[in-house]
Formats: sequence, structure tokens, C-alpha cells
Amino acid sequence: MSDLFAAIEAGGTKFNCALFDRQKNIVAEARIATTSPEETLGQCIAFFQQQREAGLAFSELGLATFGPVDLNPTSPTYGNLTTTPKPGWKNAPLMRTLAEALNCNVAIDTDVNAAARAEYLWGASMNTNVSIYVTVGTGVGAGVLINGKPLQGILHPEMGHILIGDIQEIQGVCPYHGSCVEGLASGAAMKAIWGVPAQELSDNHPAWAIQSKVLAKFCHNLLVSFSPERLILGGGVMAKPGLLESITQETESSLNHYLAMDSKLSEIIVPPTLGERSGILGALALAMSVA
Repeated sequence: MSDLFAAIEAGGTKFNCALFDRQKNIVAEARIATTSPEETLGQCIAFFQQQREAGLAFSELGLATFGPVDLNPTSPTYGNLTTTPKPGWKNAPLMRTLAEALNCNVAIDTDVNAAARAEYLWGASMNTNVSIYVTVGTGVGAGVLINGKPLQGILHPEMGHILIGDIQEIQGVCPYHGSCVEGLASGAAMKAIWGVPAQELSDNHPAWAIQSKVLAKFCHNLLVSFSPERLILGGGVMAKPGLLESITQETESSLNHYLAMDSKLSEIIVPPTLGERSGILGALALAMSVA
């Protein structure tokens, strides 16, 4: 049994690749731009092959990926992306490509489920019964853990496509649903709506008030649907100073004291304790699960 684990956090903008030891220390890492499946996966494979050639052996790989992805082990397309709006990536066979090229065991889950797992094991949602991890980045997704296990029915939840409805000031851009959370509040949506990336918008730009409104509606829906003890908001867009606090205030107003909770809402809606490492540590947790 190897003492090293391979991990990939596969996002719509970049793939984070890392090799970990059993103490969760990164031994080697690389960031690879998300271009085409052939180019991106080829570069990931080359990185891990280089580590093996340097004497850093591993036999398990955890893959935390953007979706939607087929997570049914009995399906002939298990481990493939499905109806992703990411151009060129629909039906890409992620799991099979990596497993065959690297001759290793691959454990796969959504990026948000994996991040939720990491926060449950080592971060903000330790010792909870129900927790949700939300990422607001290139897309929007959410993973629900119940007693430490991801919620999954006929498919994994696609909560980024919960409909918010019309927002007077803006038009949603999701190619499937228009005014869903992802179509209104993702990084890609903000760039399409406002003409510049979210990080280039000024602090007083009206986009941020609208963003708070949209994500508060989302949080309202998640709170009344799942009663999470922790609702963790992560992802690149959430790095905006003050955004989390604004969303929490808007959610409080939206709920209108309907939920009788022992905890303050500011203790439930929280940032990830593991910060930007939630996703890659989630991939590590997946790799460890098949060791």
C-alpha cells in the first residue's frame, strides 16, 4: 500500500492536481487550465507520470469534478460528465481516461460533494448531522451530507439549477434554465451580465447587491428544504469582502423569523474552514476512501 495519494480538483477554469502524504501534506502540485478534455486530461496524466518517474508512487486517485457527472457505478457511462454546459466537455470520460492511463484506482464525486466531505472530516461541519457545501465560482453547485454521506437519488443534486425566478435588474444566462442560481450568480454569469469578471467590479457596483439578493434566495430555499446545521459558502466569487455578511443579512430578512433555530444564522451560514483547499482535500478524502 502506497503512502501517497493522487488528487484532482477538476473545475471549469482549472484542474488542480496534487500528490499528498497520509498527513495531508502536499508533496507535489500543479494547476492546469481547463481547455479541451484531451489537452487538460493529457497534462494531468503527464504530471502524475512525472511524479512516478521521480519515485513518488501512488495507487489511488481521488477525482472531485464539476458536473453534471454520472455517479452510478452500474452505468456504462459511470465517471463521465453528462449535460455540462462547458463547451467540449459533454460526455467526457474522465474517470476511465485517468484510471487507464495511470493504472490506478479512481474514486469520483462532484467537486461540491468532495468539498463537503473535507469540511465534514476536517473543517467547518465537523460533528454535524446535516451540512451543505456551496461553491459559487465558474458555476454554482451544492453538496449535501447527511450523517457524513452525500445525498444522492436518481442523480446527484444539481442545486445550482434551482430556479430563482425573475430578477428585475438582470436577465439570467443559463442555457438550460435562464434564471436559475447558476444563470444569475455564477462567475460566468456575472461576466456575461456585467461585461467584466466579478473580481474587476468595484465595491459599490450594483452587481453585488443583486448577487446578495440572489444568493440569499438560494440560502432561504436550502435552509427550509434541508435544515442544515452548517451552510458553507465557498468558491472564488465568495472571496469578495463583505459578500457573505450581506447574504446572511438578506437571508435573515427573507426568512422573516420563520425558522426557530437555536443558533444564529451567522453561525450556520459560514465560510469554509479549509478555505481554497476544501476541494483538493475533498479529492484526497476520496482517494483515501478506496485505499
